[in-house]
Amino acid sequence: MNLHAASIDLHLATGVVALSSFWIAALARKGSRPHIWSGRIYLGAMLGIILTGIPLVAGFAAAGKPVATAFFGFLLALVGWTCWCAWRAIRDRHHPERYAGPVYWLLTWLVLAGGAGIVVLGVVRGAALLMVFGAVGVLAGLDALRIRRRIRDDRRWWLKAHLGAMIGNGVATHIAFMSIGLRSVLPEADGRLLNYLAWFGPLAVALAASWWLNRRYLRLGR
Repeated sequence: MNLHAASIDLHLATGVVALSSFWIAALARKGSRPHIWSGRIYLGAMLGIILTGIPLVAGFAAAGKPVATAFFGFLLALVGWTCWCAWRAIRDRHHPERYAGPVYWLLTWLVLAGGAGIVVLGVVRGAALLMVFGAVGVLAGLDALRIRRRIRDDRRWWLKAHLGAMIGNGVATHIAFMSIGLRSVLPEADGRLLNYLAWFGPLAVALAASWWLNRRYLRLGR
């Protein structure tokens, strides 16, 4: 088994762990032991997904697929950033200056610049998928630049950062499984329609979830 094939197998296996642990953490009482441990397992699985995703992106580059290389490379950076934010927001909730340190700014600017590049690539190629997800990176990056004001004005900044990052992680996890699962469940359906549903469906749900979580956990905490 070569590196590419092994990476695919490990990528899928860690994806199963990520999806399972995500929902255990999501359904468990926030702050409870099951929530904490399943969250740790989830972030560990996401790290595995990122690491196994690197050879896959390298494979796109070796195959002469620059658009796929750029897009999936950007997605790895975006997921790496949201995983880091989800982890450090909890660890550094009493030390916000550590959270908003050099690593935070490096990853934020990487995602912001990468998102802008993907938007441009999407415009050039006429690809709505690239434009939308590139814009997600740009908007998330711009929002992240306000971290110092958020820390100053909102005592629960860390919870907002954690929830926002985990919603982003959930989008990535569900896109991956819907991209594979919808084609298996609906083999006769239009491929382009399934592709858009797999990518934009979780994003739409995430926007609704973000609104609901903000109302439930954050509005009363100011």
